[in-house]
Amino acid sequence: MDLLRQLLFCRLEGKVAIVTGGASGIGASTVHLFLEHGAKVVIADVQDELGQALSDKLGDTVCYTHCDVSNEEQVIDLVDSTVAKFGQLDIMYSNAGIVNNDFGSILHAQKEQIERILSVNLIGGFLVAKHAARVMVPNKKGCIMFTASACTKIAGIAKYSYAASKYGIVGLTKNLATELGLHGIRVNCISPFGVLTGSDIHDETKKVGVLTGSAIHDETKKAMFDRIMGEVGNLKGKLLKAEDVAKAALYLGSDEGSYVSGMNLVVDGGYSVVNPSLFKAIMM
Repeated sequence: MDLLRQLLFCRLEGKVAIVTGGASGIGASTVHLFLEHGAKVVIADVQDELGQALSDKLGDTVCYTHCDVSNEEQVIDLVDSTVAKFGQLDIMYSNAGIVNNDFGSILHAQKEQIERILSVNLIGGFLVAKHAARVMVPNKKGCIMFTASACTKIAGIAKYSYAASKYGIVGLTKNLATELGLHGIRVNCISPFGVLTGSDIHDETKKVGVLTGSAIHDETKKAMFDRIMGEVGNLKGKLLKAEDVAKAALYLGSDEGSYVSGMNLVVDGGYSVVNPSLFKAIMM
């Protein structure tokens, strides 16, 4: 039975993974799923209380490390401490990211906000990939993944600075796949639609504002989010959850995705490939 369970469920047996932004939301869901499938996991985040509590809850094969991905020294320490503790690094999931709250015109864009978004979302991703590759290249294997966004496939559903940072991630993914493929390392990104998470709403629509902290636990606001996303989403009867994005990461990180590299895996229920206007007009 144990062997059968391993064959059926442990798709990451023997692997070591880092999940940045792993204390909540998509990251925390991924940590849980990777652990269930046999991986040893390092949670990297700046939310120390959440990250440490999650690590304590999950046991000895999970640990927490404070890491601001825009700080290269902290990224170096993250990677080196992971290898020191677990002996290897097989999967790097660069999931940490921030959003801004203003959908305002380009005429009112603030330079400081733009720089902050790019520093965490894009430069942070670059640094995480750089130092993951540093330890993966000598071993001629590994998997690097990023969380991008459905805004990379369709315009008008995200702020300028956020969209620019995520488009940059897609470009980074493709270029890294080209270079690191020569060393047997796969590089992909995942682009989710609007996701209601444990810490905030990674919103991808102009109709939904970002909710943070205790606001997310307000059942009325959660119901509002679900209603709006149900209306604007293309795939009816289904709402995207953090767990759905984690499952995409599991596929890309496992041997099932062993020949998949350079992909932007869009998890949006078909939203970005469908313009329903004509169909709605005909049916009315």
